[in-house]
Amino acid sequence: MINKYLASLFLFFPLTLFTQTYITNVTIVDVEDQKLRPNQTVIIKDDLITKIQKSNKEKKLKNATVIDGTNKYIIPGLVDAHIHFFQNGGLYTRPDAIDLRKHKSYDQEILLAQKDMENKLKRYLQNGITTVIDVGANYNFLEQRKIVKDKKFAPTIFMTGPLLTTYEPKVYEDLGKDEPFNLTLTIEDGIKGVQEQLPYTPDFIKIWYIAGVDGMSIEESARKNLPIVKAIIKEAHKNNLKVAVHATQRVTAQLAIENGADYLVHNISDEILKSDFVKLMKKNKVVLSPTLTVHRGYLNTFGQKVKVSDNELQKADPYQLGSLLDLKHLPNTQFVRSYKNYANSPNEVSKSRKTDSISMANLKILSDAKVLIATGTDAGNIGTLHASSYLNELKAMRKSGMSNWQIIKASTINGAKILDKEDQFGSVKSGKKANLVLLDANPIERIENLTKINTIVNKGNIFKPSELLKDSPADLAQKQLNAYNFRNIEAFLEPYADDVEVYRFPNKLQYKGKEIMRKTYTKLFKNTPNLHCELKNRIVQDNTVIDKERVQFGDQIIEAVAIYHIENNKIKKVHFIY
Repeated sequence: MINKYLASLFLFFPLTLFTQTYITNVTIVDVEDQKLRPNQTVIIKDDLITKIQKSNKEKKLKNATVIDGTNKYIIPGLVDAHIHFFQNGGLYTRPDAIDLRKHKSYDQEILLAQKDMENKLKRYLQNGITTVIDVGANYNFLEQRKIVKDKKFAPTIFMTGPLLTTYEPKVYEDLGKDEPFNLTLTIEDGIKGVQEQLPYTPDFIKIWYIAGVDGMSIEESARKNLPIVKAIIKEAHKNNLKVAVHATQRVTAQLAIENGADYLVHNISDEILKSDFVKLMKKNKVVLSPTLTVHRGYLNTFGQKVKVSDNELQKADPYQLGSLLDLKHLPNTQFVRSYKNYANSPNEVSKSRKTDSISMANLKILSDAKVLIATGTDAGNIGTLHASSYLNELKAMRKSGMSNWQIIKASTINGAKILDKEDQFGSVKSGKKANLVLLDANPIERIENLTKINTIVNKGNIFKPSELLKDSPADLAQKQLNAYNFRNIEAFLEPYADDVEVYRFPNKLQYKGKEIMRKTYTKLFKNTPNLHCELKNRIVQDNTVIDKERVQFGDQIIEAVAIYHIENNKIKKVHFIY
């Protein structure tokens, strides 16, 4: 009877018991030894890499899944070691930086961040990022993480709770479980701040070590608050939790490291580092995430100088990306002008160039000294969009002088080392998690090749990038609107069908075909000053999107309606009313 019962199990559950995945004839990007290993087969069972061997030696199971890796490269899944789920990346996400609550409720932003978490996770995975570290969340997100963490499409999530800080912007006060900061003005507050997080099982503790806002000098302020910082670190370590510290000044970073900080989430940007500081970091095995591009995102947005790559136009959240241009059409009040003038002032431009230069130089110093560098974007801040901003950070790291091997190592195994997880993931090795990215081109030749993703393996589950997030009709309309405002002809045309038909309402055909559209809009983008389209209202009905628009052509403004008809996930027809 027992044998018959087992036989019936084999009939009903053969895939569960025996299915394996073979990625054959692939070149492994060995991030630990910094070598390319061609003609390899990676064997996966469940969520683990079970074996790696030379191709043509394996004996495949009859029902195994086989992925041909010929002329392809396999890397460990990427790690973004610095993100914030409570921030959306658009213009309205940081009211302490620019207060636009009269234009959009911050309560709406909070709700959007919570509702959109699954889409953010899919967007990260679509970009080959299989691990994210949220270095400043809140209690609601710590609870939400438990709901999404086992989803097949969800990258591995490591998260802390509210930032423990001696300074809290007033706009974040009294938000309850949505509050991203915990004000700690005494040693007792600091200890309590750690203890309050423990029931939510954070993966680490984060300190926002802000010096100088109290009117004192940076060093005086840093030393005044040092007893609180020490108490937090001591209490966290007592509870087997590592400590990340936001410290952008050399003195705050040094004091934090001397007192046990494990992870610096930004680079030092106020002075060139000396050898004693570098030795201290190496001795204490501190990891650093440089976050080179986040400050520029703010200044470009405020200064109305936003530029985005083709990669971002294709892969960013189209609504958050579009919001970065909203200052162009918000009422031209003194408030908006003051931000533009500030961001573009010679003093601020000079100051920004200096801090960027120092940060770049320090990254080169630290990476050459073999300090552990981990790639992190600070995604969620204004102008630093979730997932799609990753390539910008990699390119900035390369500009600092890091080699492609160093950057890829920083983006994989070093991210795992932050929380001592390098034995679980971060390299393509037997026994590690099957979090992998199959690339169509060699990332050692060009770091941009990390975006040429063929297949993603997450927790042993196989995904094609295009299958993770499908564009809705509204997404297609928004993407072409964004590309129009950025004057990017290829991105503008991408949502349209090759045989698109453009009408003057109700039924006068103006032209047909993408190539005519290309000529028309290339000329428009090239020759029209102050070209900008503001979306005033949008109605979505099934596969039809109706946009009410206010379009500026130089000094001329036209009120128009565009009706987009979507077929087979492309814009097939457009009717204009103006």
